[in-house]
Formats: sequence, structure tokens, C-alpha cells
Amino acid sequence: MADSASGPGARRLDGAAIAGRLDRLDETLGTLEQTPGATAKTALDAVTLLTEVYGEALARVMDRVSGDDRIVETFLDDELVGHLLVLHGVHPEPVERRVARALDALRPRLGRKGADAELVEVRERTAEVRLRGGAGGGCGCGAEPVEDVVREAVLAVAPELDGVRVTVPDAPAAAKAFVPVEALLRPPVPVDGGP
Repeated sequence: MADSASGPGARRLDGAAIAGRLDRLDETLGTLEQTPGATAKTALDAVTLLTEVYGEALARVMDRVSGDDRIVETFLDDELVGHLLVLHGVHPEPVERRVARALDALRPRLGRKGADAELVEVRERTAEVRLRGGAGGGCGCGAEPVEDVVREAVLAVAPELDGVRVTVPDAPAAAKAFVPVEALLRPPVPVDGGP
């Protein structure tokens, strides 16, 4: 924890640093799970107990601030805190509300590409999102397809979901620009019985 300090004005980890630590944590836990012996089991038990204690502490914080919407909103706007609230089962918003909130936040980026997304439903741990306009293209974020951007935004606020199904309503079929050569070589068909 050399990167952290305590007290007001303390330096906080940015998104990249958090992502790096989470990756290292996944790797370390994976190694521990594959390591035979009592020491590895003890280490995994320690991680589990520590997680439970921190989860209880987070639940107590949420209990104490539950009447102050401003503070709760501040917590909910922080992606890492939101993940922890979900992990410990103390997030005050249902998954449908969190997904709708993520889509609302994404709307300006999608709008630049002429797209919009709305939550249809959450069923069996899968969110269905309807995408209108701009499907398949980027959304002002490089070459990343709109569907992928929507999926990532939803899973960021609802990591308990198993997946996101993005549906795109059928667009009217475009007129065919290809004319077969055979059609050009055939004589014209008379109209109204004419020659």
C-alpha cells in the first residue's frame, strides 16, 4: 500500500492503478487456488475473512448514510465503490435502475453517433438493451462498436449480470444497387400490352 496515504488531500489511485491491482489480485488468487497445501488454504481463508469484515464495514457505512441522498449519490457515482456495494450485497439501487443510469450517462456519447440505447428488461441475470441508430459503428471512442460500448457500460455498473444482449430493431431494407447482367441483356417487357 505504498501508493496510498491517509487524511484529507491524500493521493488516491486512478482507474489504471486500480485496474492493475485488480489484475494482480486475480492472478495472485488464481495462483493460491492452484497451490496445494495448508498454507495456501490458510491464505485463501484469510482473504475470505478480510473480505467479509470489509463488507460488513461497508454495509454499516451505507446504513449510517442511507438518509442522506447527497452522500449516497456520491458513493453511487464512484465506479469502484459501486462495485464493492454490489459485491457485498448492499447497493441501494436495484440492477434495473443501475443499468438505466449507465445508459443515461452514456447517452451523450451515443448521440454523437446518432444512436440511443434503452433498457428493455433484466431477466435471468441478462440485461436486454435496445439500440436505435448508429449500430455497428463507433461512438466517438475509436473504432469500438456501439454495441461493445453499451455492453461495457452496463457490466461496469452491474457486474453481477452474466451478460448483456444488445438488440437492434430491423432497419428498412435498402434498395439493391446491383443489377444482374442478364437483366440488362433481356429485351424490355411491354407495359399495358404495348409493343
